[in-house]
Amino acid sequence: MKRSQTRILTTHVGSLPRPKDLIELYQKDAADGTLLPRLKSAVVEIVLQQVATGIDIVDDGEFGKAMRRSVDYGAWWSYIYDRLSGYQISQAQAARGRQGWTFGSKERAEFAEFYAEDGGMGSAGQTGGSSTSRLFGLVCTSPVKYSGHASVRRDIDNLKAGLATAHVEEGFMPAVSPATLQIIPNEYYKSREDYTWALAEAMRGEYKAIVDAGIILQIDDPALVDIYDWWFSRDGDTAGYRKWAEFQIEALNHALDGIPEDRVRLHICWGSWHGPHKTDVPLKDVVDLLIKVKAQAYSVEAGNVRHEHEWKVWRDIAKLPEGKILIPGVVSHATNVLEHPEVIADRLVRYASIVGRENVIAGTDCGLGGRIHPQLAWEKLRALKEGRILRRGSSGRGDDVGRRSMKRLRFSNVHFNVSSNPTSKARY
Repeated sequence: MKRSQTRILTTHVGSLPRPKDLIELYQKDAADGTLLPRLKSAVVEIVLQQVATGIDIVDDGEFGKAMRRSVDYGAWWSYIYDRLSGYQISQAQAARGRQGWTFGSKERAEFAEFYAEDGGMGSAGQTGGSSTSRLFGLVCTSPVKYSGHASVRRDIDNLKAGLATAHVEEGFMPAVSPATLQIIPNEYYKSREDYTWALAEAMRGEYKAIVDAGIILQIDDPALVDIYDWWFSRDGDTAGYRKWAEFQIEALNHALDGIPEDRVRLHICWGSWHGPHKTDVPLKDVVDLLIKVKAQAYSVEAGNVRHEHEWKVWRDIAKLPEGKILIPGVVSHATNVLEHPEVIADRLVRYASIVGRENVIAGTDCGLGGRIHPQLAWEKLRALKEGRILRRGSSGRGDDVGRRSMKRLRFSNVHFNVSSNPTSKARY
């Protein structure tokens, strides 16, 4: 996996805005003869667009994961149920909707009016026709088996075609975690643990196919932190949550067994819906478990206003293990406001000063496709590049934020002195 040796590299979390014609093809459930040629050309185009925008480590935009409308929060995980057997539709479960998944959420009880009117999904919470809405009625009723070999091979081939056309060496491909998949109710396995373990066994095939093809595997695991709010927050059961999370990490590491750590990055976020997030589990309460995942890089939210302050966790509580990489999300999917490049630079300075510039890659909080308008998504990615480079004087020469010997950051009446020395401490 590339490191920020001479400058801070840029990447993102995965989902990018889809072309309108591709969305329409998915809406129509177009035949392969029509869909596949356009899918391949769209992936090549999106790789080229990422490179032109200044993204160093690119992906396929997750275009192989069907998105049937321009605003769609769930394609990143709904795709997998076309690649797994063992599920059936239950009308009783479908009738419960999202509440069938979030039964233990303190936030959804406290902000019931908001979630009833908007749901955090925009446009009065309209989820009908979205990829996530197609999952509400699913229930596991028989052994889970992976059957997506042809689909993941198609996605790999399309991304490699894009990388070759753009002359890019390193690309990544997201795949969903077992912890996320066990959100779908189970009526077959004797225990939640047995269900999770079966999902880990099933997903191993997809993970291995991606890595064997020479592509960086990104595990998308927002459930690792989301589930505290959804299942445990109403009772404040942090101990129960940590026990659950520890087992999920054990199962994920089982699925990754035999896959080199330097070919894996892990993404966590506290969900892509635009809600209060008041009962999100703090990073400090789970970071010790996070770094047990057999991955070289950890992608975490760092631009979301509910979690931006958690850069201090890496300074005061958790030490990034030797050889690991942090991918802080320094631009956010949670707001239409465009981050100023200086704000992005300041965020990167904090992380580089703590863990070392070579161990930081600039990223996004979450996927941008389907969450914010395409114009804004691309402008945020351009700002990501601009924030990485600070210019001094009239020479026009770019200075990498990690090489600055000293930068004074001012927040109201508080001053932070940040040195390029990775062992230095910011004062606050």
